[in-house]
Amino acid sequence: MRIPAALICCALAAPAAVQAQNAGSFTVGVTSRHVLPDGPYDWRGAGSHALAETIWYPADAAAVATPQRFGPPDAPLFEAAAAAPEAKLAASPIKLPLVMLSHGTGGTAQSLAWFASALAAHGYVVAAVNHPGNNAVEPATVQGFALWWLRARDISAALDDLLDDPDFGRRIDRRRIGGAGMSLGGYTAIELAGGITARRQFEATCRAAPEQVSCKAPPEYPDLVAKADALAAADPDFARALHRDGASYRDRRIRAAFVMAPALGPAVTAASLRAISIPVAIVAGAADSIAPVDANAKYYADHIPGAKLTLFAGGVDHYTFLDVCTAKGRAAIPAICVDHPGVDRAAIQAATAALATKFFDAALR
Repeated sequence: MRIPAALICCALAAPAAVQAQNAGSFTVGVTSRHVLPDGPYDWRGAGSHALAETIWYPADAAAVATPQRFGPPDAPLFEAAAAAPEAKLAASPIKLPLVMLSHGTGGTAQSLAWFASALAAHGYVVAAVNHPGNNAVEPATVQGFALWWLRARDISAALDDLLDDPDFGRRIDRRRIGGAGMSLGGYTAIELAGGITARRQFEATCRAAPEQVSCKAPPEYPDLVAKADALAAADPDFARALHRDGASYRDRRIRAAFVMAPALGPAVTAASLRAISIPVAIVAGAADSIAPVDANAKYYADHIPGAKLTLFAGGVDHYTFLDVCTAKGRAAIPAICVDHPGVDRAAIQAATAALATKFFDAALR
């Protein structure tokens, strides 16, 4: 795909106007809860049988916000804009748009707090869950890392719960619900929009070009392939689950999708992408070393009708779309926390949040 010059951005500091726009007009509130889906549920080997959910939202003006910091209490690794825990919802507007958010491989709902907080400051409710067996809070499981397509069920289950919630449910405008995600969460958002997985297609692509980055096990689980093969041989339930990849997880309540640094392009059928009928916007770093843009962001943009692609140049990589790291974070996990020289993570995130706000404002009218 030939990318128009207007869609390629630099990795320098965002203009002051963009920074101001991202500040929004609402104090941000934040709360957490556990979601118990109705009926049988595939917990993918996770020890906890509940979806840990975090919700950011426009809060009452009197709420007192404090900086969000994540990691060990005495040595937080990540930080995001201030939010007020358990604050009351803003009294107006009466109806609020909602964005359901999916984190990347081995991440957490809070790893995208920067994004959720920016949208909440502009009047959106944003809800995210920790995907079972594939998050930084619980031990990783083979099922959680191998059954990618089931992540969409987590988002739909959380959406069911939120719409039934006595506080949030009556305030959410059911005609204005969007989806968003980063990395494997970007793939999840595309699933919710109608993308369909074909594991055999992915395997065939990787047999033909095994050295491409998209075919390697994720850094968070380097021996995944061997362990998945062993589990499939020993566990009939897991073996059967591997063959349910081609199901549709389209959630028709999701009316627009904003996708950051999406992964698993080679695993999603072109035909299903061409059938997506909701607005989709994609952003990625041109220097993405985890989900290279040719096989992922550009592949999705090439096949989803009307998809808008923005590439950040100047060394913007995959993890630039995670929360800003503290000094302790940069020292402890430099692979995730240290960006390429000249990249201002906060500025890229401010620009991304501005794009997302503009996109959802137009798509969810």
